[in-house]
Amino acid sequence: MSRAFVNEDQAAQAEQPVERQISAQPNYVTPQGLAELQARVALLHSQHSEQNDLGDDADKQRMAELERDLRYFTQRLHSAQVVTTANSTDKVQIGSRVTFADEQDRQQSVQLVGEDQADAAKGLINWASPLGRALLGAQPGDEVLWQRPAGNQLIEIIRIEPA
Repeated sequence: MSRAFVNEDQAAQAEQPVERQISAQPNYVTPQGLAELQARVALLHSQHSEQNDLGDDADKQRMAELERDLRYFTQRLHSAQVVTTANSTDKVQIGSRVTFADEQDRQQSVQLVGEDQADAAKGLINWASPLGRALLGAQPGDEVLWQRPAGNQLIEIIRIEPA
């Protein structure tokens, strides 16, 4: 198609980014997770304002992405249910740091956190993930079944530390 037939307004419009899906799970967050959500929303507002201040020079695609992220994280902030700080060493709760051993006696330590705070590389595991569900409510010495896509694995709870 010739450029002569393209509406200039359409050429300047941004492609709408795919919306972030809101989880059906309760939005349990640790106090740290709530602070991170608040900081994320504040940063997004700041970045949106900076783009908005550019007027016609604003990056339309960046604005669309910022608006999408603001909708998502603002909703997550409003639905956040802060859990009391895990202080039990007797039972795994959201916020607990758990050390467990697999069938080969390899130990691993993770902390159960809310969905938006999860970062497996840092050992922060979503409480609603298969591992999180296996650990939640367990006690030291318990053996629980971790139902993984790669195959089920029996793990033993070694230690529970408060948040």
